[in-house]
Amino acid sequence: MKILKNIGIIFVITILVCVSCFRVDNPQSEEETEADTSNINLEDYPEYKAQPTLTINGIDYRLSLMPTGKYGGEFITSEISDPKTFNPWVSKDATSSSIGDMLYDALVTSSPLKGDIVPVLAKSYEISDDKKTYTFHLREGVKWTDGKEITADDVVFTWEEIIFKGLGNTSTRDSLYIEGELPTVKKTGKYTVVFTTKKPFAPFLRFLSSPIAPKHIFKPAADKGEKYFDSFLNSTTNPKEIVSSGAFILEEYVPAQRIVFKRNPNYYVINENGKTLPYLDKYIILIVGDLNNEILKFESKELDIISVKGKDAARLKKKEKYSDYTMYNLGPNASSNFIIFNMNKRKDKDGNYFVPKFKQAWFNDINFRTAVDYAIDRNSMVINIANGVATPMYSAESIPSIYLNKEVAKGHNQDIEYAKALLKESGFWLDKNNVLRDKNSNVVELELITNAGNTEREATGVIIKEDLAKLGIKVNFRPIEFNSLVNKVSSTNKWETVILGFSGGSIYEPHGSKNVWYSNGAMHIFNNRLGEEKKYNDLLSWEEEIDEIFEKAALELEFEKRKTLYDRFQEIIYKEKPIIFLYARNTIIALRNRIKNAYLVKFSGGIYNLEEIYVDE
Repeated sequence: MKILKNIGIIFVITILVCVSCFRVDNPQSEEETEADTSNINLEDYPEYKAQPTLTINGIDYRLSLMPTGKYGGEFITSEISDPKTFNPWVSKDATSSSIGDMLYDALVTSSPLKGDIVPVLAKSYEISDDKKTYTFHLREGVKWTDGKEITADDVVFTWEEIIFKGLGNTSTRDSLYIEGELPTVKKTGKYTVVFTTKKPFAPFLRFLSSPIAPKHIFKPAADKGEKYFDSFLNSTTNPKEIVSSGAFILEEYVPAQRIVFKRNPNYYVINENGKTLPYLDKYIILIVGDLNNEILKFESKELDIISVKGKDAARLKKKEKYSDYTMYNLGPNASSNFIIFNMNKRKDKDGNYFVPKFKQAWFNDINFRTAVDYAIDRNSMVINIANGVATPMYSAESIPSIYLNKEVAKGHNQDIEYAKALLKESGFWLDKNNVLRDKNSNVVELELITNAGNTEREATGVIIKEDLAKLGIKVNFRPIEFNSLVNKVSSTNKWETVILGFSGGSIYEPHGSKNVWYSNGAMHIFNNRLGEEKKYNDLLSWEEEIDEIFEKAALELEFEKRKTLYDRFQEIIYKEKPIIFLYARNTIIALRNRIKNAYLVKFSGGIYNLEEIYVDE
């Protein structure tokens, strides 16, 4: 269960909001369950009220507008796998990123419903008339957990010496180039920072939701270079050494068991009585290992919240009226599941190909990729894996995205005969044992990997294996440990086929995925150049067109013109199929009734206002 601060995710307002009518069909039974809640349209869904600034004794507090809660108690959630690092500027996995976002606040965030920019460490900002200069005024008197004040020096250091310098995960930096140049940042006062872009840059404000680092802690690590920085604040770090700015302080980490946070007594959010938040004493993440264990822990009341998978939704819904929790169907979320082939044709430093040449030929054959796409039965996945609480997915934009190309999203049904015809066109043939061979008689045999413990992806792999067997393709399906999977896919290039997913995507700004689609992006994993600089001599024509689309769309301020560009981007991905999207689940949340002030986000799952929730036994 992801708990995100900088990208909104779960919530309630003055009273717990009644979200969309819950209805789950159980394919193993004719019996249906239905919620007693009434339908609420998006237009009627109340917006979370942003926290205004209130200055007391020289400190610019954020004032909570939620009902005053009770102090004390614990809130317990879960993650499948352990974090790899506590350094959010290095993170490439969801667990590490969500923890990093908890530890370090940003200048701004996005409001949970409409996506408006909301100040956090900044108390206000202005944009110049030419749309190229952004002036931020920081909150005065706000401190790091070691008592040092947060100032403009921390902001400038974070952006100049970590992000722009390319330390750690370069995804944010890579997304901010404007015609080959990065924005500039400078301090104009102790609490004032000015960013300047070369041209008006539509997505710029949203990227300022990147966390801010304490300069006095991170600068010595940054000065030692990339290798040292990558290991700085890794998961073996003593929590007492971590200086942060979030509502909760990391207190304990026991690998494969739990991550424990304690209340930050000096956090800069106060309630209407002038008392500092958060209300909770502890925020605890249990490392559950797999999805089956997660649901068992929720049913045994070890967890307070869970994102319910389709196969469990109907059963939990039937038990809801006799239990201490309420379920909410928040609709299609911004996440995705997909399969990728490694299209890399390059060699490693020792002169060996990352992928054998005969398999390179398959993966770079549009007929082969399209045949696999048409062989996959997405409807079977929706019914048998998600119990109908999901939607088949075909587009590179998430289903609730305001930029979704609806024509592309219509997709197609499974068509085995069409898939066979495409393979035949490329010289593939079936031998007497119905084994598919390429034009050079190589047996078409693939290694398909995913992360062990994610039972949905494991079930997806089984269906893909069965579907591709109908084409004569042998799939060796092998779930592996998650951190090993991330390292293999993002850092080594030595893999063939993988099932993965994107989470936490923005429904308001496609540019956030530039690191995936841009030809030298850090997460361009289907043809990963591992940090090589442009220009390349192996750039595919459609990769080049996508590069151009993302560059043009970022400089275009009119929504309709941006929409036209991103529609074309989705058409290219649908045609070329470097990533074959499978389905997106509805976000279904089960939340203990004793948890109050939790504001539920429509398009994903997690807690938006963690500092404001409280326990009412």
